[in-house]
Order: sequence, then structure tokens, then C-alpha cells
Amino acid sequence: MSSHRQSAVRRLAAPDIAARKGQTPIVCLTAYTAPMAELLDEHCDLLLVGDSLGMVVHGLPNTVGVTLEMMILHGQAVMRGSSRAMVVVDMPFGSYEGAAEAAYENAARLMKETGAQAVKVEAGETIVDNIAYLVKRGIPVMGHVGLRPQAVLMDGGFKAKGRGEGERARILAEARATAEAGVFAIVVEGVAEGLAREITQAVAVPTIGIGASAGCDGQILVTDDMLGLFDWTPKFVRRYADLRGEISGAVGRYADDVRERRFPGPAEIYFAKAG
Repeated sequence: MSSHRQSAVRRLAAPDIAARKGQTPIVCLTAYTAPMAELLDEHCDLLLVGDSLGMVVHGLPNTVGVTLEMMILHGQAVMRGSSRAMVVVDMPFGSYEGAAEAAYENAARLMKETGAQAVKVEAGETIVDNIAYLVKRGIPVMGHVGLRPQAVLMDGGFKAKGRGEGERARILAEARATAEAGVFAIVVEGVAEGLAREITQAVAVPTIGIGASAGCDGQILVTDDMLGLFDWTPKFVRRYADLRGEISGAVGRYADDVRERRFPGPAEIYFAKAG
């Protein structure tokens, strides 16, 4: 028996999420830092350390430039800040699309160095075999179909998918193949609402929608988008706060106080002790 004391809180894992198919919707958000993970943990079933961190945190134009090292660093932070929610880490572009053995090596490294419970990959016709390879070797995998951010250079931008019949059939087939490969859940992003419902009905694993349908088995958003930290947000985002405005106002008041020598005041200054 291990000499280390076990946590009193059991973290959710792949079987818990898989069992939610058709049940109470699964609440998911992205997380990239320990403080934010701590705030989200009590409300969310699943926290995704998304490669969107390249754009949200590092100011990159897309997710293509995100590295395995970046994902590990942020995955470690989110694990330190959370205790209950399942943590899934995105495998970045170039880390899983080639040889299955290399995909396994990278996925195993992500899980070992972060302690996360699963990895996520953007599925496609060439990725299904690699997903099955990972699952057979003990790596819980979440799939991702529809709009695939890592394919932005091929697509020429972030464009909704599944509006035409041919594309609709292809995405549905990819979703079915991804489920059959052994994933425990599938993110369905940026597709026509009817297609998202069709995918949800067609696969035996939970679907997590983002710009998809309320009929999915769960929903995910980029936390910084729903908190209103950017001037622009995608059509599918509902803003639940205006933190950009709140932060700008707070910083403006601080700047005024500094310039008028109102800060620091007596309450924020240390004084010598008498005697």
C-alpha cells in the first residue's frame, strides 16, 4: 500500500464522462493556469487545456505554432489548480498525425508529465488508426470533429462546417469512425445544428458541443471568451461577464491614483515601530 495520503476528493475520469451519454449535460471549459483552474473546478465536470492557449495566452495567430512543451507547462498548472474536474490536454499540431508509435510516445509524455487524465486529438480519416493505437495502450482519448483549428491553414480560416451535403456526410462518417476507434467523448465544433444532433444520435459516446447544438451531451467554451476578455468573440459564444471592461476600469483607476499620488496611502505603507 502506498505511504502517500490519498486525496479525499476523487477526480472525475474517462468512464465518468462516458457514462453521462444522454444524461445531465456535461459542463466543460478551457483552463490554462492554476488560479483559473481553481475557480472553475467546482463548477465544471471537465477542464480542457486547449491548444487555444497559443492564441489566448501567447498571442499566436492560430494554434499551429503550439508545442508539446507549452501544453505540458500549462497542463501542469491546471492540474495543480484543480482537484475534482477531469483534466484533458490537447495534443498539439504535429504530435500525433504521423507514426502511431510517435503519437503514443508524445501522448504518454503528456500524461506522465502533467498527471492529466486524457488527451484530445483532432480526428480525421488518417487519425482514426492512431486513436485506436493509443486507446489499446491505455491512453484515454477525446476526439474532435467538425471545425478543426489545427487545419486552419488548409481551410483558409475558421469556417463553419457541415452546411453542404458532401461535407455533412464526411463529418458524420468521421464522427462514427472516431467513436468506433475507442474515444470516450467527442468535441463537435462549428457545425450546422442539425448535423450536431445527428452526430449525437449516431455515436454511443458523449458529444461536447462548441458552436454546435444544445442537443449535444455537453458544452464547452473558451473561458476567456465567455468572460468577455476580448473585443471580439465568435457567434457561438455567450458572454457571461465583461471582464475586459472591468479590468480596464480598475487599471485606469490605479493609474489615476498613482499619477495623483493617492496610491500608496497610509493603509498600504509600512511605518517604523516606535522605540
